[in-house]
Amino acid sequence: MAADHELTDNIVYDLISIQYHALQANESYEKYLLDAHREEHGDVTEFIEQCREQDRARVQRCHELIGEMTNG
Repeated sequence: MAADHELTDNIVYDLISIQYHALQANESYEKYLLDAHREEHGDVTEFIEQCREQDRARVQRCHELIGEMTNG
């Protein structure tokens, strides 16, 4: 990283915010998947699963970047 950052720096806060919202979305996907299964919409189920995987990857990448920026 270009510089060491504190947990209170704006850029770190931004990453934490992105991570938080991706984690929140992951909780919602379970309900969305149940709805899609109940309505028998395989295409929607597949799309929701893709979204969930993208958010999981986003959470992991934020975690890595925060660790690098804060030497954690």
